[in-house]
Amino acid sequence: MAQVIEWKNPGPEDVIWRYPVEDITWGAQLIVHEYEAAVFFRDGKAYDVFGPGRHTLTTLNLPLLTAVLSRIAGYRETPFKATVIFVSTRVFAGKYGARAQTTELAPLQVHGTFWFKVEDPRLFVMEVVGGQNAYATSDVNNYLRGFLNEKVIDELSRYDLLTVFTKLDETSLATKNAILDAFRRIGLDLTDLRFEGIDTTPEYRDRLFWLKQTQAAEVLRMETVKKAAEELGKSPGAALGAGMVLIPQIMTPTGPAPTPAAALIICPSCSARIPATSKFCLECGAKIAAPPAGTKNCPKCGHPVLATAKFCPECGQELQ
Repeated sequence: MAQVIEWKNPGPEDVIWRYPVEDITWGAQLIVHEYEAAVFFRDGKAYDVFGPGRHTLTTLNLPLLTAVLSRIAGYRETPFKATVIFVSTRVFAGKYGARAQTTELAPLQVHGTFWFKVEDPRLFVMEVVGGQNAYATSDVNNYLRGFLNEKVIDELSRYDLLTVFTKLDETSLATKNAILDAFRRIGLDLTDLRFEGIDTTPEYRDRLFWLKQTQAAEVLRMETVKKAAEELGKSPGAALGAGMVLIPQIMTPTGPAPTPAAALIICPSCSARIPATSKFCLECGAKIAAPPAGTKNCPKCGHPVLATAKFCPECGQELQ
């Protein structure tokens, strides 16, 4: 009766299974079910791979292993030594959790779920099963969890605390892409990766709150500068002097308030802007008449206003 090599009744969470007999006879029947692959493994190397179907083992359909056996006298004798590793090609889910650090050494605790499947059975058996002595599903899961945790730690160490928490979608996508490349090097496809929890210590939570508030204030300040610049641009010529004073005041987040600019008035002769205290025009030399009795000049725009006025009717400046 021919030898039958088959993975019977695999569980829904089983990633791999090793056929327990290493003595394989020529003419044996290899049965590979749907969503499975069978890999022949010997002396630390993965050789021929079989997909779904019933296969009669001969030197023709085991070319890689036959090439190795041909160096041994009597290689056509039966049985020959080899390990058959069955690999499921379905999608599996796994959990991960790691302690990482940001660029400023802020501690992070992160956990989530990842989904993977075997894309290259030969490479997977070579790098993980044989390379890590992971001949059971539990061994594979433990190895992948540690492998993924290491990659998550490496990737998160590239970001600062504020970026991790305020741009988590971008961070998780970059992390997934980095881990995807690493998984492909061991024969796996990372179909999805999700961050389900991320936290830091109370000390850095307080710092994060302060950073977020500072960032919000900076965004508001920049929006104010943009709007101010747009308004100044609507008034050509006359707005330049005001803009040179206004924008630095908006951009300065801390420190003492700048000294107010001197009040200006308009020369009645040449319309030049001159200090309100001038007795003669700096441009044309015309004498500047004192404001009429019962009036005063607005300290902001220089427009004459009633002495009892509380606000300038020209520019709205509050008057003392």
